[in-house]
Amino acid sequence: MEQAYGAGKAGGTFDPITFFQQPQTILRIVSWIFSIVIFGCIANEGYVNRPNEVEEFCIFNRNQNACNYAVGMGSVAFLCCAAFMALDIYFPQISSVKDRKKAVLADIGVSAFWSFVWFVGFCFLANQWQVAKPEDNPLKEGGDAARAAITFAFFSIFTWAGQAFLGFQKYKLGASSSLFSQDYTDPSQDPAGAPTAGTEYTGYTPDMEANYDGSGGYQNQDY
Repeated sequence: MEQAYGAGKAGGTFDPITFFQQPQTILRIVSWIFSIVIFGCIANEGYVNRPNEVEEFCIFNRNQNACNYAVGMGSVAFLCCAAFMALDIYFPQISSVKDRKKAVLADIGVSAFWSFVWFVGFCFLANQWQVAKPEDNPLKEGGDAARAAITFAFFSIFTWAGQAFLGFQKYKLGASSSLFSQDYTDPSQDPAGAPTAGTEYTGYTPDMEANYDGSGGYQNQDY
């Protein structure tokens, strides 16, 4: 089967079963779930206070930046996963190989970026959790949520790195068929390349009429 950057020619039908069985789709869904867990854990149980206090503080050593980082990155990663899943669905319909290449490069760059973001997040949250003072949370509230956020931040490093690796494999695959040159555009998707309605090529030229002698043949031209 002729493919360009991991997908066949534009215009094929979408098969949801095949789509959800692809390793890249599975990693996107897993990363999407991890981002929900991280966001949910911190937003719901990431703020605690002492018995004699009214205001709540971040469970990670009372460092608001740690909670803000986890909540912010979790929510943005959630949206990013959804956007790239939509791009994966639309990707086989992209007729231009140049546009497919741009999409693959964007996938590699964004996935590598998120892997780095979650590496920083894991180190930041783990460090702040380690230095948190027991007297700031005497009732030990939210401990499970904090540990879950740290754990899934760690796992997210590898799920996003896996997406970057699979994207790089797509990039190396490139255009495996000569039909997919770098300037190739599917004719069915390019109105300029399609013949107009009612137009039929007959091979006729004005010189044919000039050389016709009316006797059922054509006159020879002298050179």
